[in-house]
Amino acid sequence: MSLFLSSYENRLDTKGRISVPATFRAAVSSETFAGVVLYRSFTNNCIEGLSMSRMAALAAATDKIGVFDDKLDDLTAMLFADARQLQFDVTGRIVIPADLLAHAGITDRAIFVGRGNSFQIWNPDEFKRAQNAALSRLRTNHPELVIG
Repeated sequence: MSLFLSSYENRLDTKGRISVPATFRAAVSSETFAGVVLYRSFTNNCIEGLSMSRMAALAAATDKIGVFDDKLDDLTAMLFADARQLQFDVTGRIVIPADLLAHAGITDRAIFVGRGNSFQIWNPDEFKRAQNAALSRLRTNHPELVIG
């Protein structure tokens, strides 16, 4: 299983290419698809990223939703119709489509943020604001994780 940890800031070059962090590339190195899947986040102004096997797991999870459920139509339109399979070039770069960059407000810099089984790509300034807000909420709510 892919595990995405830490945060890495990179620049887009003049051709719109950006280097995917080496640890993120290593996380998907055993996948049959040599790249990542990206789609617009429907919870934040960022880009969601994951491995192809994680995308397959999401597809399997949608099979548990009723076939004629309106929520299924909305969810699959965002997850699958919007998803882009982006293969790494020989140096580990990808070209993020312009509509995804616009959704996240990314122009010249982006931060790749590990989220365990997935990752996000943010405008660095927007991520800093979101991270500070999350820290504030966590200090108030004190969530509990059950492991095991």
